[in-house]
Amino acid sequence: MYNAGFKGRTRVSNIGLGNRPQSKGNQEKNLWSSLLDSVASGKKLPEKNLLVLGGNPELQREFLETLESDTSRRPQDRRRKKPPIANECALGYTYQDVLDVDHDDILARLSVYLLSESLTVYSALVKPLLTPKTLSETLVVILLDWADPWSWARQVRDWVRFLKGVIVTMDDESKITAEETMQEWQQRKRGAPYEGGTATTDAGVHIPLGQGEWDEPLGLPLCVACHGTEKIEALEKDHGWREEEFDFSLQYLRTVLLKHGSSLIYTSLSVPNSLPTLIHSSLGIQSLLKRQNVKHNVIDRDKILVPPNWDSWGKIRVLRDGFDVEGISSGWSIDIQLPPKPPPAQSTDPDSSESSVPATASIHPLERPPSPNIPGSVLPIYEQAIPNPYKDRPSTFPPIGEVPLETTVPSMQEFLKSAQEEMARLTEAEEKASSATTQQQQPPTSTTLNATEISTPTRPSSSSTTNVTNTAESRVNEHIGPVQFNMGGIQVDADEMVKHLKEKGDKEKK
Repeated sequence: MYNAGFKGRTRVSNIGLGNRPQSKGNQEKNLWSSLLDSVASGKKLPEKNLLVLGGNPELQREFLETLESDTSRRPQDRRRKKPPIANECALGYTYQDVLDVDHDDILARLSVYLLSESLTVYSALVKPLLTPKTLSETLVVILLDWADPWSWARQVRDWVRFLKGVIVTMDDESKITAEETMQEWQQRKRGAPYEGGTATTDAGVHIPLGQGEWDEPLGLPLCVACHGTEKIEALEKDHGWREEEFDFSLQYLRTVLLKHGSSLIYTSLSVPNSLPTLIHSSLGIQSLLKRQNVKHNVIDRDKILVPPNWDSWGKIRVLRDGFDVEGISSGWSIDIQLPPKPPPAQSTDPDSSESSVPATASIHPLERPPSPNIPGSVLPIYEQAIPNPYKDRPSTFPPIGEVPLETTVPSMQEFLKSAQEEMARLTEAEEKASSATTQQQQPPTSTTLNATEISTPTRPSSSSTTNVTNTAESRVNEHIGPVQFNMGGIQVDADEMVKHLKEKGDKEKK
């Protein structure tokens, strides 16, 4: 502060202080920063997750192409480079951008995770994907192949057990979120609005769940896709499938999936279908320009579509009489129970501090003995009605249980000893054959023949026949040349080794 010479008046200088008024350029810069931040936050894409379980890598790629296929796409959109699909090992990943109807706006970013085998060790890879933040934005798809419909029931059972095993190991917060997600899906039943945690119609009437509906919620919305309907014709021609087999497999799947609130769809890469509409609507992705509704179809066997919360026991019975809906539904709850954990392998070393590992943890499912039928199980019912045509065919390979998975390799010294004995035996046989051949080729000592010898023809004896055979073998060996073999990575000449053994034997005799 300084005094300007006026009494009673003090002037304060702003020089060197931090309260200098900001310039116009700084104000404009802050304004643009706030505008850009608001635009960036407004254009942040919703993130959705799709967990595809089952199928080999090729089938998974076809399924993703079917999910992304759209005949109305513009040429410039079709030339757009697609993201790579990494699904060859363990847990695969790729992503898709869900476009609006006009293909100008991106509605959401769909992260796709792919897993081919339902091994327990892979649950550690799936568990981090299911968090309280992502559970409500995730859809699980069990992918089945029309190339082997006789294994559908077993595959669905294994994947349901796999998901239950993952849910059990989640933390309490994730379990609560999963339960709330299932309650919300149940309240969407037949289009009922969600109001304060209860499902009501316009008249305020509560819609109860039907028999067999949502008896076994998994904590995640589920969809089962049977891909490759173009193979249906081959099932009819090659395996004699009729309408009874197609109807039974459909009724069975619809009954067991009703307990989990799951949807069902038959898909094909060559036939247009409603797969994108079903997946996007299940994840809450809606077009801003055109609302697309999922329409059920249980008539066309190559275009089956059962939306979530649409099916019921009555609709399943209509398809074909004689199907035991109640028995299949109750028995399925027994099939999907988690099997008891195997006892840990006992360590032979008492001082070992390593954690015990189950004996069957690292065994592939094909190498495990088949599990006995559980009382009340309905899995054998499906496999009897839809038998595997390749199961009873004779195989050129012995069963896996009869072939030892491990073999013992002799040590180098044992191998050399056995090889030496074998070569000594062959050398002795060769010497005998050569001596017999030499005696046979010698001329007779006397040219005088008796009358009996002239008149009586002589038959070749068995020993002479053997000598002729040995002579032929020796000629073949001379034509082939020296015999060589690889022993421990070293090329060895058999003749040289035989010669060496002879010299060694002669020296020992002397």
